[in-house]
Amino acid sequence: MLLLSDDQTRDALPFPDLIDALADMFRSGCVMPTRHHHDMEIPGEPDGTMLLMPAWVPGGYAGVKVATVVPGNAERNLPAVSAQYLLSDARTGEMLALVDGGELTARRTAAASALAARYLARADARHLLVLGTGRLAPNLIAAHMAVRPIEEVTIWGRSKEKASELARDLEQRFPISVRPADTLKDALGKADIVSAATLSTEPLISGKHLKPGAHVDLVGAFKPSMRESDDDLIKRAEIYVDTRDGCLSEGGDIVQPLKTGLISPQDIQADLYELCRGEHPGRQSDEAVTMFKSVGAALEDLAGAILAYRNVEH
Repeated sequence: MLLLSDDQTRDALPFPDLIDALADMFRSGCVMPTRHHHDMEIPGEPDGTMLLMPAWVPGGYAGVKVATVVPGNAERNLPAVSAQYLLSDARTGEMLALVDGGELTARRTAAASALAARYLARADARHLLVLGTGRLAPNLIAAHMAVRPIEEVTIWGRSKEKASELARDLEQRFPISVRPADTLKDALGKADIVSAATLSTEPLISGKHLKPGAHVDLVGAFKPSMRESDDDLIKRAEIYVDTRDGCLSEGGDIVQPLKTGLISPQDIQADLYELCRGEHPGRQSDEAVTMFKSVGAALEDLAGAILAYRNVEH
């Protein structure tokens, strides 16, 4: 059985190939039972979350990810997400690979955002604003650079010091301008794409501050109690999701406006299945504000694990 470290997993999942692998899996589909989602009490700090995410292609590959999300790890300078992915042969049950789940999760999450941006961000989108200074930030930048001509990146974080430090680091890694945000309001008004990867429970992105044609990518807020967007954005935007089942029950940016009656399930324009299958064209006009909410799907992990296994094995 292959054992893939975080470095090996990252090298086996180049973003152009990973984005295409996700698109192929959303087009063809797979069996994806409802994931197990358990709160884990951690004394003296916010609860953690344990996730079990199975999926399989009948007669092809099967896999399950075991992940924990611990918000308190930020204070320990540890990643919020820890995970492993076990890939098997779906015909024989043979265990094929143990893939580093943290790297797989970070890259497939960013790839799903970039896949959505293919359909929802303007073709000339050049300025990316990233909210959050964690592991996902550099992945979101690299993934969006694979699908749009990004020339400028702005980083916003609750800690200006962390945002400045990350911006300096990323400018060494990417051949583009990377700067910390002066203020979030100002940054929101300039960005072509806004990508948020936070654990916020209060809205950060105000719809009234966005310029026409902006695309908003909401990656964090994976629980009903969390939220990154405000009601103004929900009312203004064309709304898209990774999967309807997941976002209608888990993502606070969709669940909360549904509860208050601000939107109905019919206000969701399309999910990634419909976009990738050509059942919906995506962005309707250059002036529209588009919003994509993702909560993650086991399908994405399976597609990534298969790609990593094939790239290493061959």
